[in-house]
Amino acid sequence: MQANRPHIAFVVGEKSGRLKLLTLNSREMNHKQDRLLPWIGPRYAPDLSRQEVLDLLAGHEERRAKIESEVDAMYLWSFAQGEVPSAGVEWFADLLWDGDEASDVDHLAALGRALLGCKTHFKLDPPVFLIHPEEKVEARLREQKIAEEREKLAAAGRSFFKQLWDARQRSGAVPVKDAGVWAAELGLELEQRLAGLLRTRIANPEDQESDQVWKVVSKGLPEVPHLPLLLAQAWGIIPAHYNFHLDQNDYRADDGWWTEYETVVHGLTERIKAEAQAAEEGMDAERLADRLVSVDAATTRDLDDAFAIRPLEGGGWRVLVALACPAMFWPWCSELDRAVAYRASSLYLPEGSSHMMPEVLGTDIFSLCEKTPRPALLVDCEVDARGRLVSCRPEAAWARVTANMTYDEAEDAIDAGAGDHGANLAIGYELAEALRMARIQNGAAVIIRHEPEIELEGEGADTRVQLVFKPQTPKSQLLVSELMIMVNSALGSWAAEHSIPLYYRTQNIALPKESAGVWEAPHEVYRVVRSLGPSCLETRPARHATLGTEAYSPVSSPLRRYADLVNEGQILHYLEHGTPRLTAGEMEAMLPTLTCRMEAVGRIQRFRPRYWKLLAVKQSINPTYDSEIVDEAPNFVTAAVPDLQIFVRGSKKMFGDKIVPGQHFDIRLGKVDPLANEIHVVEAWESEGPDTNGSE
Repeated sequence: MQANRPHIAFVVGEKSGRLKLLTLNSREMNHKQDRLLPWIGPRYAPDLSRQEVLDLLAGHEERRAKIESEVDAMYLWSFAQGEVPSAGVEWFADLLWDGDEASDVDHLAALGRALLGCKTHFKLDPPVFLIHPEEKVEARLREQKIAEEREKLAAAGRSFFKQLWDARQRSGAVPVKDAGVWAAELGLELEQRLAGLLRTRIANPEDQESDQVWKVVSKGLPEVPHLPLLLAQAWGIIPAHYNFHLDQNDYRADDGWWTEYETVVHGLTERIKAEAQAAEEGMDAERLADRLVSVDAATTRDLDDAFAIRPLEGGGWRVLVALACPAMFWPWCSELDRAVAYRASSLYLPEGSSHMMPEVLGTDIFSLCEKTPRPALLVDCEVDARGRLVSCRPEAAWARVTANMTYDEAEDAIDAGAGDHGANLAIGYELAEALRMARIQNGAAVIIRHEPEIELEGEGADTRVQLVFKPQTPKSQLLVSELMIMVNSALGSWAAEHSIPLYYRTQNIALPKESAGVWEAPHEVYRVVRSLGPSCLETRPARHATLGTEAYSPVSSPLRRYADLVNEGQILHYLEHGTPRLTAGEMEAMLPTLTCRMEAVGRIQRFRPRYWKLLAVKQSINPTYDSEIVDEAPNFVTAAVPDLQIFVRGSKKMFGDKIVPGQHFDIRLGKVDPLANEIHVVEAWESEGPDTNGSE
């Protein structure tokens, strides 16, 4: 055997235990005797000339090849398997031939070659062949087919991907002009498999199953980040600016993910519509007098909170918060429930929103749309004049919101202090100020950032990014944020008092006293944020240092976050039955999976807006921005860019020796790669403050 194939040779001598052989192609070589196959012969006189030996070898080779072509190894296997575990070549020869042919060495050698060539069914274990059982043969045939397909895929893919990459580098455009034609030449099966390979590598760059093929097809291509994505864009099977974070975190962006649960969703919809009609007829008039309003962004459709506030005669406020209540009808432990739990949270990206729930539920049936009865968790709170919670009383009921307002509308109403909702909102703003002050006195660090709104124009490769600062709405935003912190803290404390296990957002650390306050200047925000530890989700109440609360349980967004939905379900079950739906142990068991999915969706929400910001910089003709120094290290400087709401680093030599936090520099940004999340400061000069915005 040589190179895993049998070769014919003539033994011309022996030396030191090794045989000297002359092969058919006139080569001489030395081999140990155990390398010989167990069919030897015939014998010839030792004094033959070299040419005579070669002629003999050629004759035997031709005869053996002809006999081998007539041997059906599969027939022999079907006859032998299950009868004997192994057999010598002579045993198989007796099955095929009679008389001298069964013992003829050329017949035996030809038969041996045929069995050696059928590795899926036989294995040579000298001097016999092992006969593989049927199960093993089937497994080997599957492996062989996979290997053959992999080899075929690798050969086609390597050439095709090289063609795509070179064309992309030449033109700089995606998709490449002739990509579709080149792909069609591969044939439909190979085309689909190569597309599948790219999608697999985009979703999981470390995928082990496809790793071997990927190494072959990508050989010769540059080792650049996101190579599968770049090739797929050049091909045209995914668009420019494709959000690969969705694939890598297994999150479907469109609303088609729930179609297999359509029966359940339709049943929920019809049931709630029917009960809403009955609820409207018997709705408590006092609730209508509370004049519930919601305040959200103009684009928000999943409205999960509303409120009504009135002052108390002795000082303080009575606050009624209505929370959307899908938990009132939710099909716990169903396939729909498990799918929503896996989504974990809604996404709000510049290119569009992706809702945790089916849109028909999250943005309609359960959403607190104005003038329509909706199931609600009503949280009735009393707050004293210093912004301290006095009491909290939750109940499940139907509610009807008087008005859905935008932040802009609410801001104007607060400033006016009059009109249909102005007085309610103005009183609410006074309450919000008191609530925030109480939290600060309890150590809260309030961070204020002004994020630009990311606007996208055009499609595909023609998409243009604009970063726009809309008029600020500080009063209405403060009102909503403080009310949500209040209601989540109030429900967390109430649940702890009643021994109801909930999920709590905790940050049980000791912050420096000087961290308490309201921080807006970038260098101050940076300093304070660095002192904050990460928060985590737990099943026991503990302090949240940054918020300045002792028990913060997220309940206020059950349409947008699964943890809030679970918490709401716990509260409702207790109100109705006197016991929580889940024990603390059951909630603890769910926590690792829930946390993992929340982190996955959080990565999409964190990285995708940054991609668009970096693309805006790359598209800018004059990417020069005001920056504020926030930190200094021996070799580099960290600066905040307020117009982008990002931090960048630059060489300390570029900024000079005299650097202090809060100092302003104009910086020019370059070498921007949004896909790789890379951006560099290429030039910096000291300035007196903001005077540029990177506009074209």
